Amino acid sequence: MATPPRAAAVPARTGHSIASALLAVPVAAFAVLAYAYLTLPDVRPLKTSNPATTAFMELRDGEARAQGRMPRRVQRWASYSHISSDLKRAVLVAEDDLFWRHEGVDFEQMQESLEADWARGTFSRGGSTITQQLAKNLYLSPSKNPLRKLRELIIARRLEAELKKGRILELYLNVIEWGDGVYGVESAARVYFRKSAAELAPSEAALLAAAIINPRVHNPAHPSARLLRRQQLILRRMGVVIPPQEAAQLER
Repeated sequence: MATPPRAAAVPARTGHSIASALLAVPVAAFAVLAYAYLTLPDVRPLKTSNPATTAFMELRDGEARAQGRMPRRVQRWASYSHISSDLKRAVLVAEDDLFWRHEGVDFEQMQESLEADWARGTFSRGGSTITQQLAKNLYLSPSKNPLRKLRELIIARRLEAELKKGRILELYLNVIEWGDGVYGVESAARVYFRKSAAELAPSEAALLAAAIINPRVHNPAHPSARLLRRQQLILRRMGVVIPPQEAAQLER
């Protein structure tokens, strides 16, 4: 009876290489996680101190200098109690309607975003909470790379652990970009509507909230049809109806 052919033996050197490669994967992953954790910023000073600058502001300053322009910064701080309740509500409706319930990361929304990105083969969809957006603005960059995203998630959880929700929202509303060199709601209210953040009407609040999605393209002073449609959507979610005459004035 013929003896069946024996499978070719895997050379010892090849087997050792495969084992080394498999071992290197968790080691590399641990190294990445350790780097991301050890280089995190200390968020505790934000409990009582307002940041003098942010990573995004520094980025925009650098872009201006690279173009031969003087950097522009218009920013005036407004405390939480001096920001229109309509503005707070409009921003939450537009950017993070579960803000008061999650702990910095909305995992359901994140999964939807990841599935959409995977289907498109891109990293283009949003889905970040306000806390994540604050982490990115304060310390990171607009980059879409996975390590930057990991740092954003960890910083967001740290912010939630150390700060009260109202403080997180106050910081966010005071540092985010609202146009070229315009930072924070107080500056935006004065630049676009010539009033304080405390005096914003629902329609103005919704227009500012609508512009957050791309503040360097959408100008609340000269709203495009797309921006106005987004404003109307936010107002409906807020349960507010704009009188026709007021809507007509905004379209001018």
